[in-house]
Amino acid sequence: MNIVMTGADWLSLFVHYLALSLLSVGGAITTAPDMHRYLVDERHWLTDPQFSASVAIAQSAPGPNVLFVALMGWNVGLNAGGYAMAFFGTMVTMVGIMLPSTTLTYMAARWGHANRELRGVRAFKQGMSPIVIALLVATGWILATGGSYARENWPLWLLTIVTAIVVWRTRLHLLWMLGAGALLGWFGWV
Repeated sequence: MNIVMTGADWLSLFVHYLALSLLSVGGAITTAPDMHRYLVDERHWLTDPQFSASVAIAQSAPGPNVLFVALMGWNVGLNAGGYAMAFFGTMVTMVGIMLPSTTLTYMAARWGHANRELRGVRAFKQGMSPIVIALLVATGWILATGGSYARENWPLWLLTIVTAIVVWRTRLHLLWMLGAGALLGWFGWV
């Protein structure tokens, strides 16, 4: 896939990631649905498979989960003109997603620690839990459906629900479930 990106496009990408950084309450992965909307649906800088592969590869690699942002920037840059642009794309997206959130987190953590006994601080911490869970569910929905819901994928939906219940109710290591999912996929059952 070849795309043409101007300086304004790169600035738009950077500003979009700056804004997403402030929404990444539960980590950068919670903003994946909006990244998909922006990069795949609106701008057409990435394809659906490139987007999903960026998330899957980064999440399976050891290290911080923000690595998928670097891979998205890499793929946008690669589509825009090769390895030099891929490196530039990585820098644009990573600085965009990291700068505001790290600055805000540092300042808020200092303030919150100094004022941890205030009722408002305790209420804020408790109120953020449902928001983070909803953002993670939205991310899972986008990754599971690839942008479109299909009823014929009921075995996959059933497997997702069973896996979520097993994670919630047991202490079974996630690698066993990943292995089981890989086997089911290998046999073509999901």
